[in-house]
Amino acid sequence: MKIRTHAESHVVELDDGSCWQIFPGDLAATLSWKPETNLHLEPSGDRMSSHVLVNAADRTRVRVIAAGETWPDGEVKRTLKGG
Repeated sequence: MKIRTHAESHVVELDDGSCWQIFPGDLAATLSWKPETNLHLEPSGDRMSSHVLVNAADRTRVRVIAAGETWPDGEVKRTLKGG
């Protein structure tokens, strides 16, 4: 899948019409994404995110949830603190 829009740093819309919210701690990995970046969506075994977006070129992975959903209470803060 390719990126349709990535106007907001934390939300990406893919060419299949799906919109995904990127985990705040993974935003740095998206800085090199361009419209031609090929991404794969995979289910996540992570308790915090439902899916991961994988950059096909370098295999970096970012945790995502469907746009409009909310991250589990306390998990973002706990994860960003490293606990």
